[in-house]
Amino acid sequence: MDFEYCVPFDLKFGRGKADHIGEEISRHGRRPLIVTGKSSAKTGLLEKVEGQLEALGMEYHVFDKVSKNPLMTTVEEGAETARSSGCDCILALGGGSPMDASKGIALMACNPGEDIHGIMMDGFGGRRLTALPIVAVPTTCGTGSECNGTAILSDPVTKDKKGIRDNVLIPICSVVDPSLMETMPPETLSAVTFDALCHSMESYLSPRSNPVTEPTSLTCMATLSKYIVRVNDDIYDEEALDAVTLASSLVGSAFYASSLIAPHGLEHPLSGLRDMVHGRGLAALTPVIFRHSCMCSAPKFSIVSKLLGGNDETDCARQVEMLLGRIGLDVYLSDEGFCEDDIPWLVDNAFRVSKARIEDNPKVFGREEIAEIYREAM
Repeated sequence: MDFEYCVPFDLKFGRGKADHIGEEISRHGRRPLIVTGKSSAKTGLLEKVEGQLEALGMEYHVFDKVSKNPLMTTVEEGAETARSSGCDCILALGGGSPMDASKGIALMACNPGEDIHGIMMDGFGGRRLTALPIVAVPTTCGTGSECNGTAILSDPVTKDKKGIRDNVLIPICSVVDPSLMETMPPETLSAVTFDALCHSMESYLSPRSNPVTEPTSLTCMATLSKYIVRVNDDIYDEEALDAVTLASSLVGSAFYASSLIAPHGLEHPLSGLRDMVHGRGLAALTPVIFRHSCMCSAPKFSIVSKLLGGNDETDCARQVEMLLGRIGLDVYLSDEGFCEDDIPWLVDNAFRVSKARIEDNPKVFGREEIAEIYREAM
């Protein structure tokens, strides 16, 4: 047995925690940059946080230009805003996109001479870079980004969608209030909750799972399997929403300390090329990939299947398909505008940006099998 585990995060969880976001920020800085998208203003959360900061006499600046599948160019603009405004910390407010963008902004604000494109493709190169402290307040329950040091960003020119990871990017504090999730529309809820389930399944199936991550992955998988349909049927079911929200956060630390595998690896080219919703891409790919992989790690796929209500590894993919149907997420890539002509680019890009996740899959796919997976998912 040989593994490493270091995921230091400070989680404040519970209903009503959002009433104390300003207090938490004040412990880590005096002039935060609030990084968010347009939806936070619509839900009233941004106004609420601004009121808390003003009551504490704190200056702040709002950067609300983050879109889904956040861009490296947006990160560069946000970092320049942080520097020019004299911000000393980051408040990440919103779904997974503001979380990831905030990490990039926090990093680049402290390292203006660095190239974000080079870091995304090649990592830190052994250097120890610094970042502004981040307080993360998620409003969706799916990415788990609030509890790890991973950021996924897209290059608008090359369409590469790739991740960076380092403990310097782990939020110094995460305020997770399940009541903030209640503003999600149904199509967002289904996509993010399936993303969380994929995190639990993939981190468990990964060969990099270890004695610390495996129990977390299994516990979160069991919780999500139990409540995912229920919360998609009724987002105001507090027991279900609280359970799903907590599992989503905790499994964020598990996959960070193990790895994700082919479903995430092959999805990133999809949302990089077409800017599609990440969870919808996972829904199209995961059953196909599991069908191709299940015999290469049969005991683990059998456990996944049983947690989903199945019998053994042979019906694992079918159990995923049935679950997707129950939450209204039975998706084909053709629904998102993909066609046969896209497959060569998708295969090339998968090996360019997701080689590690392909190699961590229980069955390591070659180019021809990956092309067939994309084809079957059409």
